[in-house]
Amino acid sequence: LSTNALMEQLRLKYQQRPWTETLKLVYFCMDNLLRKPVRNAPDGLLLSFMEKIERTLNAKSMFSVMNTLELLSRQKGLTVHVSPSGTACYITSMMFYVEIQLEKDGDVMDVKLAHFEEAPVVCDDLVQLLRMKNYDAFGKILEDLSNMYQIPGNSKMKAKAYLALQALEKDLYSMSLQDRTQDLNRVTEVLNGKVGHLVPRTGGTPMSIEFYISPYQILEAELKHGSQVCGTKTVVTLEGTDTLHKLPLSPLIIDPQDGENSNPAFLQLTSELSMDLPAFFVLKFHQPVPVSSSSIEEIQRLTGMFISGLKLAPLYELIVQSTLKEKCSEDLSTNKSCFFVSLPDCPKHCYFINKGSEKSDLTGALVSKIPFSHPKCVPGIIEILRHQVAYNTLISSCVSEKHINEDDSELLYFEVVPHKNTSFCVFFLHPLKENLACVVIDIITSREVQCRLHLNPQDPTLNSSDDFIARAVKCCMSVPIVMRAVFRNAAKVKADS
Repeated sequence: LSTNALMEQLRLKYQQRPWTETLKLVYFCMDNLLRKPVRNAPDGLLLSFMEKIERTLNAKSMFSVMNTLELLSRQKGLTVHVSPSGTACYITSMMFYVEIQLEKDGDVMDVKLAHFEEAPVVCDDLVQLLRMKNYDAFGKILEDLSNMYQIPGNSKMKAKAYLALQALEKDLYSMSLQDRTQDLNRVTEVLNGKVGHLVPRTGGTPMSIEFYISPYQILEAELKHGSQVCGTKTVVTLEGTDTLHKLPLSPLIIDPQDGENSNPAFLQLTSELSMDLPAFFVLKFHQPVPVSSSSIEEIQRLTGMFISGLKLAPLYELIVQSTLKEKCSEDLSTNKSCFFVSLPDCPKHCYFINKGSEKSDLTGALVSKIPFSHPKCVPGIIEILRHQVAYNTLISSCVSEKHINEDDSELLYFEVVPHKNTSFCVFFLHPLKENLACVVIDIITSREVQCRLHLNPQDPTLNSSDDFIARAVKCCMSVPIVMRAVFRNAAKVKADS
């Protein structure tokens, strides 16, 4: 039979049946297909299509919502139970369960989460996700909950690991309250707080720490009243491992006020307060962060733990790669080293980023997670990360999606070259002479910057002191904006002469 004839026969067969019955049949066929193991490539492709159809379905009834939840749970390796009334769905594992209450029209009434031997707690974040039909985000939370319990051993061992995570969260929250005052705003807490801006774990959403925000992001938040721009974040969670680590089972901070220099004092890790577990705590990033080799070594010394799975490469190449991935929707070649930056009231800038080589001193790696075993490590890790992200912000300010000059307008040329540790040089032609000039920018910490302007002794001044350049860098954390200010000051010198 031809395709048209076959479709006509199908139409005639089902035209007398109500749509609800046909819909049930479609769901039944899809459900049977998704339950079967994938035997070969064609089946796998069909399975993928069926999953996409299921995800894209606009769930408008209790029946379709329940089917979507069942499918999603099975994909995450979880068990699903539906109440006899059909209005409640239970997504269960050995260590936790999620209870979802539905109206008859499919609207979500309530979502509760219960961990091992704990009473169920209402989760507003999960309620909102399901009401918005954001099943991808809901599935990610189910996945994170499952991963949190991927600890070798029996349910008792997994429950102890969860206790350790709770103890860590309480200590981190105590540290976040230590320097907090009533008039402390979020941005100040992000940039200066011992553990940044901490948001406790709620329901299925893990505890998060926001530890750096750039001046551009702060300005964007101020211009858009009511908006909250998100800085660089990490989440606090737990992962299983093949080796044992001594983890606290209860909070260790004695009293934040008892510590010297406003640092909290911790109890000793005794056998009563801790336990050797096949797990460690983890600071995990949504997107990998380029971190220099020296910073990685500093973190490993601080935590006493090795960060695995790292692949060393020139740090500037990693920063360019990450920046392009963030700024561009299209897949631009990361081999590009020349970028064009447009600024108002200024000739277009052309930045050549000298990425160095694998043999150069300034190498690094993309870090996705940092393991540790004691809460006292977190403030030190956060400070190292702030320092690194501040450095990355300056280098990435020279990177743009425009790597081809689209017009013949006047250009100012700059070369960004690694110097040592967390300093770099910006070379450019002297605006009034034909000699090279150079600005060395040294990021001492995330809050302290030193700059030095180097000129040929016989060349005229540019009317920009080292202190002026340093203040400009701290104010904007953007190399192009700083260089625009230097050239504007030079233009004033030229006009006066």
